[in-house]
Amino acid sequence: MDLHTVVERAQRLKKLHAEYQPLVLPTVWDVWSARTAVAAGFPALTIGSHPLAESRGADDHEGQTFEEVIAAVKPIVAAVDVPVSVDLEAGYGQEPADIVAGLIGAGAAGLNIEDTVHSDGGRVRSTQEHAAFVAGLRAAADDAGVPLWVNGRTDLFLHAQDAAGVLDEAIERLRALEQAGADSVYPVGIQDDDVLLAAVTGAVGVPVNSTAHPVKHDLERFRRLGVGRLTYGPLLQFALTDAMTDMLKPWAP
Repeated sequence: MDLHTVVERAQRLKKLHAEYQPLVLPTVWDVWSARTAVAAGFPALTIGSHPLAESRGADDHEGQTFEEVIAAVKPIVAAVDVPVSVDLEAGYGQEPADIVAGLIGAGAAGLNIEDTVHSDGGRVRSTQEHAAFVAGLRAAADDAGVPLWVNGRTDLFLHAQDAAGVLDEAIERLRALEQAGADSVYPVGIQDDDVLLAAVTGAVGVPVNSTAHPVKHDLERFRRLGVGRLTYGPLLQFALTDAMTDMLKPWAP
C-alpha cells in the first residue's frame, strides 16, 4: 500500500472519531471477518491481538513476534477499503520508531498499545514509562508524516482486586497518556461499571475506548455514559464461537 493511501486512511479514521459518538470498530482477525464487518456497514475496523493469535494457533500476551503480527495484518488491511487499527499489545519489545514503520508498511491507520508487558514477566509499566512510550509513538508517526491514531490502554482496573480503589491512579495515567499524544484512551475492565465509566469519560478530553460485547451490551448505554469509541476485544470471536457451537451440536455424532 502506498504512503498516500495510508495517510488518507489515517486522516479518515480521525474524522470518523469526530463524526460518530461512539465510533464502533468491530474487532476482526482475518480477511473473512474484516470483509464481513465492512459488508455490514462499518466504516473502520480494529484487529485484536487475542483473536488474531487464536486464529493463527498462537498464544495471546505477546506469543507472536512483531514481524509475525505485521505479516498477518498486511493481507487483512489490504482486503478492505476502510481504515484499520491494530492491537499491538505492549509493543513486542520493539522501539516506537520500529513499531510505526511496521504499521505504515502494513497500511494500518492506527494502533492500540497497553501497559502490561507480557514479554517481560507481565509487569505493568509505570505511568511515566507508558506515557513516554506513547510520546515516542506520536513523535515517530509525526516524523513519518502519517497521523496514526494512538489508542493508549491501561490495565490498572483489570489487575486490581477493587477497581474503584485504583480510579484516581487510573485517571492520572489516562491524563498522562492524553498529554503524551494519545488520541484516545482505553481503561480495560470497567465496561460493566457505569460509575467508573462515567468518571473516566468525564476526566479526560479525548475519546474513551470501552470493550463491548456485540450481543450482551447496549450501544445507547455507552453513548449516555460518554464513551467515544467501542471495540470488541475477543468478545465478537467468543460470541461467534458460541453461535457456531450451537449450530454444529445437532450434527455431531
